[in-house]
Amino acid sequence: MSKRKVTRRQAWRIQKIQNERSARAGKLDANIEQQLLGGELGPEQHGLIISHFGRQVDVEALAGEQQGQIIRCHMRTHLGQLVTGDRVIWRPSPDGGVVVATEARHSQLQRPNNHGELKPVAANIDQIVITFAPEPRAHANLIDRYLVASELSEIEPVLLLNKIDLLNDENRAWLEPMLEIYQQIGYRILEASTSSTEGLIELKAALQDRISVFVGQSGVGKSSLINALLPGVDLRVGALSEQSGKGRHTTTTARLFHFPEGGDLIDSPGIREFALWHIPAEDVLQGFREFQPLLGHCRFRDCRHEQEPGCAFLQALENGEISEQRFNSYRQILNSLNMAP
Repeated sequence: MSKRKVTRRQAWRIQKIQNERSARAGKLDANIEQQLLGGELGPEQHGLIISHFGRQVDVEALAGEQQGQIIRCHMRTHLGQLVTGDRVIWRPSPDGGVVVATEARHSQLQRPNNHGELKPVAANIDQIVITFAPEPRAHANLIDRYLVASELSEIEPVLLLNKIDLLNDENRAWLEPMLEIYQQIGYRILEASTSSTEGLIELKAALQDRISVFVGQSGVGKSSLINALLPGVDLRVGALSEQSGKGRHTTTTARLFHFPEGGDLIDSPGIREFALWHIPAEDVLQGFREFQPLLGHCRFRDCRHEQEPGCAFLQALENGEISEQRFNSYRQILNSLNMAP
């Protein structure tokens, strides 16, 4: 995908908007500095970002008199890109609060935006719940993209087949062989349905005392699952488009929810295609855990695993030691990297 060329007038407008944003950010920082110098800000406190809204974030106070309360806070410009799940230091202000510092992340989930720029999605995650369903049809390559991102981020992935009430002979014919491959590799697979409530107890147990994020294409029922797991949250749920069979995006910003029994859940915006443009081609193999024993065993050090003699991957494929589905998925991901902007 090549970068879109812009006209001189469009470039001028883009620069004008950027200058206006910078000016607003500078004015905000000046106001914050004035509050700091004037002693208008309260003492430093620990907080957790619950959701993000442009230049503001909702912070849950983790200590002090406001513990458990949600405060809308401004952010100082020099803090960089803060996301849901970040632990921060904030100070009360007359109109809410100000985030003045951040704490180190132990993990983060990132993805490129439409311009190929790498952006964090959520922070301090313990496990990624890769959600898919019979409808819209679950594609192995999309699941593999999430798995590669999970493996390279060193965040534990869990596969969740949702909407199992929609299972029938037709979709079982392609779903069951695909799930068997992931089970043989060693991935944990859960099944659930918000309509029949089947599997929800097991799912809730898997989420307890952990910080999890739901990912998956739109329409697979992430918001419905959260409504079922956290009664009273009532996230807006979108029906599948009758023409395309794809889901409408209903979640616009990542948000963190607490389970009463312990554990947190981050609901991220629906992603129909998880691009991996930011990952070097030589690292993609690291994202396929069953390929690990084969690394370094090809006859040639620069083997591309296509048709070279003595290729350990091609031999393993011929011997049935790795699945054709997963190897083809690896090749598709490599091809997508070659088309990156």
